[in-house]
Amino acid sequence: MQVKMAEQAANKDGFIAALDQSGGSTPKALKLYGVDESQWSNDKEMFDLIHQMRARIIKSPAFTGDKVMGAILFEQTMDREIDGVPTAQYLWEKRGVVPFLKVDKGLDEPLNGVKLMKPMPELDALLERAVAKGVFGTKMRSVIDAADPKGIAAIVKQQFEVGNQILAHGLVPIIEPEVTISIPDKAEAEDILLAEIKKNLDDVPPGKQIMLKLTLPTKANLYKPLIDDPRVMRVVALSGGYSRDEANEKLAENKGMIASFSRALTEGLSAQQSDEEFNATLADAIDSIYEASRT
Repeated sequence: MQVKMAEQAANKDGFIAALDQSGGSTPKALKLYGVDESQWSNDKEMFDLIHQMRARIIKSPAFTGDKVMGAILFEQTMDREIDGVPTAQYLWEKRGVVPFLKVDKGLDEPLNGVKLMKPMPELDALLERAVAKGVFGTKMRSVIDAADPKGIAAIVKQQFEVGNQILAHGLVPIIEPEVTISIPDKAEAEDILLAEIKKNLDDVPPGKQIMLKLTLPTKANLYKPLIDDPRVMRVVALSGGYSRDEANEKLAENKGMIASFSRALTEGLSAQQSDEEFNATLADAIDSIYEASRT
């Protein structure tokens, strides 16, 4: 199973659907979906509602491994079921989509122009559960808000250290040092980031591969050296607040980079739509992101 998943993750046309909104971003995701705060009274009810949304997306006819190479799940989604089948297992066995798990616990306070990941003391236990549930890889996010060499070096070092911990469990980490799209020195931050990633790739154990999830760069094809590096299984792009059309346009300029969109994927979907409308809207989104990922 892992071998087949690895083959698909490394080589298949398509993109990764990011269905991993956490506690902090779930209310916003539900609001965009047409479900406001008045419809839940506690976290459990809120997470039940977002799981219904995710299950509706995953079960939609267009959401298959033909165009959706993988999907990133929130921990609570991994622990839940779709039609009585654990979510990760359902994704792979019923939809042909490779399951990934978001493992970070959110962001620390800003320091040197970046937000590192909060400590993850229970990571090993979570990774063991993920392996048992048939998950292929993981994803963890930290954020770059300025072209600060010290901060960017720290963020990449932390990502790769945790990445090696994940590799030791037989999982493939998606390393995600997001560059905020609105900062004035975005291009400079990306140049520093590229140099730091190249340096840290030397710490990847022989025979192992990582994946990278990066903000669509200001300079097209900036990350081509990473796409071509044998230690990198795949470089995927986050939409970072761009609209789907903008994100697709920028993605198409970056040869070999594929999408891993969250908000840009679910744009236009609503709880009030009939299944027919919902499925047609999602199919259009999947088709457009798939095409932009094929360049």
